[in-house]
Amino acid sequence: MNNAVRDDLLHIYQAALKRVSGFDAVKRRLEERPLQVEHRLIAIGKAAASMSLGALAVGGDLIKAGLVITKHDHLDPALDKYPHVRCLESDHPVPGEDSLAAGAELLEFIEQAPADARFLFLISGGASSLAEVLAEGMDLENLRKLTDALLAGGLSITKMNQVRRGISRIKGGHLATFLKRRETLCLLISDVPGDDPAVIGSGPLVRIEGESALENLPANVTRLLENVRLVPAPDASVFDSIDIEVIATLEDAKTAAAAEAGRLGYATKVYPEFLEDDAAAAARSLTAQLADAADGIHIWGGETAVTLPSNPGRGGRNQHLALAAALELKGKQGLYLLAAGTDGTDGPTEDAGALVDGETVARGEESGLSAEDALKRADGGTFLEASGDLIRTGPSGTNVMDLVIGLKM
Repeated sequence: MNNAVRDDLLHIYQAALKRVSGFDAVKRRLEERPLQVEHRLIAIGKAAASMSLGALAVGGDLIKAGLVITKHDHLDPALDKYPHVRCLESDHPVPGEDSLAAGAELLEFIEQAPADARFLFLISGGASSLAEVLAEGMDLENLRKLTDALLAGGLSITKMNQVRRGISRIKGGHLATFLKRRETLCLLISDVPGDDPAVIGSGPLVRIEGESALENLPANVTRLLENVRLVPAPDASVFDSIDIEVIATLEDAKTAAAAEAGRLGYATKVYPEFLEDDAAAAARSLTAQLADAADGIHIWGGETAVTLPSNPGRGGRNQHLALAAALELKGKQGLYLLAAGTDGTDGPTEDAGALVDGETVARGEESGLSAEDALKRADGGTFLEASGDLIRTGPSGTNVMDLVIGLKM
C-alpha cells in the first residue's frame, strides 16, 4: 500500500477520534461554561477514564470526590494522580458480578454525599453493562435467561427496553430517584443512532415519556418476572434538577474527518445515511459508490452487523467489512477503504479495524490464506494481519460507533 496514502487516511481517522475523545469533549464543554461550585464526579462507560481526566484538567479544584466505572483494561494511569477519585473496572458487554459491585458502590457514593452536594455525571457507551442494581427478586442467572428470552421472543426493541428498565433500579431514569433532587449536570457521549439521551447508557438520569404498563409479554418472559418486584417509573419531579447535554456524536466525528481531509488537500464528501445491517453487504455497496464517485475522500458512519458462524475466527464487524471490501477492490488501483471503530476495539480483539486497497487480497494470499474462506469463517483479523492492513490504536477514550473513510484517486 502507498505509505503516504495510508498515513493520510490514518491522520483523518485520528482527527475524528480526537474531536470526540472523552478528554477533549468534556474539557471543551467545561471551558466554554465552567463549573462555579464544588461537584462530585461520577463517570460510567467505556470512555469514563478519558472523560474524567477532561473534567479534572479544567475543573479539578472543584471536583470534591469522584467515582469512575469503566471496562476492564480501560483505566488510564493518569487517574492515579487523583487519590480522591475512586476507580473501578467492571464487566462489559454482559453484566457480571463486578457490575453489581459497581452498582452498589455507585449508590453508596451518591447516598453519602451531603444534602446540598452537586453532581457531574459523565456517561458513555457501555454504562448499562458496567454498573447495575437489579430489582428485588432478580439475579444474574435469571437476568441472562431473561435476556435470551427477550431476544427470542419477537418483541420490539421498545418493549424489550421497557422490560430491562423494569428490572433495574438505575436504568431508564431510576437512578435520578437516588439523587434526591440535588443539582446535577450530565454530559453524554452518544454511541446510539439518533443520539437519544434516553438510550445512551440506558438513560439512568433521563425521564422516559409515556411509559405504558408491561402487558402482553411472551409466557416464558412472564414466568421469569413472576417473583420480581418491578421498579416503577420515577416521579417526574425528580428530573427537575438534572441538566443533560450530548457533547460528542458520530456526526461530530464525520465532520472532523472531513475537516482534516480538507486540510490535507482532498476534496471531501460526507454521506448522511447511517450504515447498518450486514457488514459484507455494506462493503459491496460502499465500494460500488466509491468506484463511481469523484476523486477525493468519502466519509460514512454507523454500526453494521455480522452473522457469526458456529466457530468464528478473529475479528469484528469493521474487519469483516474491510475484508469484504478488499475482495470487491481486488486488482483495482486508486481505491482505498478504512473501516474502524471509534472506541479502538473491534469485536473481541485489540484492533480497531483495517485499511484495505486493491492489493490487500494478494498480500494476504502470500501467506497461504484465502480471503473468501476468512470471510466465511468471520476470521478477517487473521487475514488482515497477514496482509499488513490492521489498525491498532488501543482504547481511544471515546465511542461514537464506527467510521468508514474511502479514498478515490
